[in-house]
Amino acid sequence: MLIVGLTGGIASGKSTVSKLFQSQQLPLIDLDILARQVVEPGSPTLLKLEKVFGKEIISDKDGSLNRPKLGSVIFNDEKKRKILNGIIHPAIRKRLAWLLLLNWLKGEKITVVDAPLLIEAGLWRFAGKIVLVYCSEQIQLQRLISRAGPLSSPEDARARIASQAPLSSKLIYADHIIDNSGDLAELDRQVEDVVNKLNRSVSWYTWLACWLLPPFGLFKVLLTILYRLYYKRIGQKKTRPPKAR
Repeated sequence: MLIVGLTGGIASGKSTVSKLFQSQQLPLIDLDILARQVVEPGSPTLLKLEKVFGKEIISDKDGSLNRPKLGSVIFNDEKKRKILNGIIHPAIRKRLAWLLLLNWLKGEKITVVDAPLLIEAGLWRFAGKIVLVYCSEQIQLQRLISRAGPLSSPEDARARIASQAPLSSKLIYADHIIDNSGDLAELDRQVEDVVNKLNRSVSWYTWLACWLLPPFGLFKVLLTILYRLYYKRIGQKKTRPPKAR
């Protein structure tokens, strides 16, 4: 089974691309949904967060995670953000591994993993293909201000963008770049083109061998990891941002 990592940045249009992938009948796992599931009331992950960040991050109403409060605690604090990721990411990875196993057992040829922090969380190492939704930081800023409404300031928007790794730094990881600088019709065309390329990259005999012979599948995963690490290290991927349209 080919695991496709789909990533981008805030206001890059990744959520729209994710829906377009699903419209192409590709199974998709959304890590944002998994992130909400692993911190449900009473979960071990939520208890760890409460222990580290205090009871104030827990809602008095229903015992759920108070996301705005947690956001205010970690915002602009890189150390606390790393601690948070160190608690949540392992729980997400465990749930992701289980869902991927289920898709493999069902005989799926491709599964798309929608992961905003695909690069930051290190999940890029396990992706057979990586798709990056790209746009310029200027376009990100314009979209974020428009989305947040009149109460949002350019300074707030810039701070939110700066809290994530720049999209330009992720180009080295990408096998396919979807330039979301144009309209929806152009975006749809690019997604369809990428899906066709992904389907062509999965030969039926390789898929069958991985499905029937799990050791062969594990061997391919190991090769994928080595491939990713090698090309990341020597920097032979294209790193120049695509021109905005």
